[in-house]
Amino acid sequence: MKILIVDDSKAMRMIVTRTLKQAGFSGHTTAEASNGVEALQKIEEDTPDIVLCDWNMPEMNGIELLGKVREAQHNVRFGFITSESSAETKALAIENGADFVLTKPFTADSMQLALEPVFA
Repeated sequence: MKILIVDDSKAMRMIVTRTLKQAGFSGHTTAEASNGVEALQKIEEDTPDIVLCDWNMPEMNGIELLGKVREAQHNVRFGFITSESSAETKALAIENGADFVLTKPFTADSMQLALEPVFA
């Protein structure tokens, strides 16, 4: 399975990668993007199976990226890993086609709970 990790923080992309392994999701191919524009280009070049995306990023934020991915009808699972924790944010994400919203800070256990249905 190909996983694209999208976050403007290199440190956070590394944390997500490490936590994926801790949560039992090792053995998958991962790629990284630092913003929505870069992520969209990578999705168009080689569509991943799942996108793990931050909400707030420069150039194109996560909800804009999700909209463009759904508009282009890419068959990719999409979830947010974000510090945005309001009910409105979560509702907006789900309404726009996100599979889940995982709030920062997260643990291996909370990541496993969020991703297990997506990987099943």
